[in-house]
Amino acid sequence: MRIGLVDLDTSHPEAFLPLIRAAGHEVVGVYDSGDVHPPGYARAFADRHGIAHVFTSLPHMAAEVDAAFLHGCDWDRRIERAAPFADAGVAMFVDKPFGGRATDLRRMATWAEAGVRIVGGSSLRWCAEVAAWHERHPADRAEFGLVGCSGDPFDYGVHAYSLLHGLLGPGVSAARHLGGHGQHRVELAWRDGRTGMVSLGPTAARHPFHATVLTDVDVEHLICEPDRLYSSLLAAVLPFLAGQAPAPLPLTALMEPELAALAARASQREGGRWVALDDPAVDDVSYNGAAFAAGYRDARYPRAKRSGAAR
Repeated sequence: MRIGLVDLDTSHPEAFLPLIRAAGHEVVGVYDSGDVHPPGYARAFADRHGIAHVFTSLPHMAAEVDAAFLHGCDWDRRIERAAPFADAGVAMFVDKPFGGRATDLRRMATWAEAGVRIVGGSSLRWCAEVAAWHERHPADRAEFGLVGCSGDPFDYGVHAYSLLHGLLGPGVSAARHLGGHGQHRVELAWRDGRTGMVSLGPTAARHPFHATVLTDVDVEHLICEPDRLYSSLLAAVLPFLAGQAPAPLPLTALMEPELAALAARASQREGGRWVALDDPAVDDVSYNGAAFAAGYRDARYPRAKRSGAAR
């Protein structure tokens, strides 16, 4: 495939690049909106990595690539950035989180239903520890999981939801906010009656991605190795993006972690009641992507440093 990288905000574009190339695909161009990085960053990135083109127009990029990787950390602009590729029928990998509003998630699902190949989300959904757990338990399903991580409740929290989703599988029906001390706890319900729990939010010391999984016959604790996350993710999604394999999961199933996080936000606002993923209350809440991107930019380029550079 000829692949374009859209928005270079995070560490993911640089980390994915050698893995994409090792899989036999070519990154032919980059586009950066400037939400995080200063002018000239995209050109420097392209020169550093031997990428031929720096695009200034997403429709122009869409005409030149077979797939686009959308890496921007302002998820409020996800639909805006994705639309030129959807209009051109170009396959897309959408980095986590897919979006911070239910309406945006439904828009992507509509594109997928129309035939656009769309995949993405958290790498924890496909991590080697989840795959190995399923291999060790071919006849035993996960009945309950307690999963957690540190960091932003949505940008990082979606990793916890996705890890739980990988262990228990698709079929999340509702979520409720349980409160908590320090971190927040959220309980998720599956359509078949199973439940799980995530613990998320900032901590004084960074916690690893972790899970305790219960079956009828076993209890097992997992710690996910960060060095293998991206290779496992790309092994799961690249064949689909290239049209060489079916979707690893339907897009609506892949977006259940984001919808569960939105249902949990609605539940927190409404006193901790169970909120179904299709409850109208989910449409009334969101996670602020613009604010997250601004904070991410200020952490990368502190205001004092940027002010000095301007002078």
